Amino acid sequence: MTDSNTDSTPDASVTGPGSGADAEVLGATGNDAGGTTEKDPENWVTGDQPATGAQKSYLDTLAREAGETLSGDLTKAEASEHIDRLQQKTGRGAS
Repeated sequence: MTDSNTDSTPDASVTGPGSGADAEVLGATGNDAGGTTEKDPENWVTGDQPATGAQKSYLDTLAREAGETLSGDLTKAEASEHIDRLQQKTGRGAS
């Protein structure tokens, strides 16, 4: 019999495929709990793809509130940058 200080029982709150000891966990118990990792939209792999429907809808709302008109053919990265700017302008952004 060996004496061990490690518990081989997986955490009951982490379930699903890949839920072993080395599995990546996202959310409140993940590696980045308490902060967020942000990537500059210009460095997004999908940043040059067309803006999503959700981005366009939110931009429409923000632009109307800000009294601005934006082109409808934005990329995901451009849309994200406009959203950040307009949130600040309209006061809808996180404080």
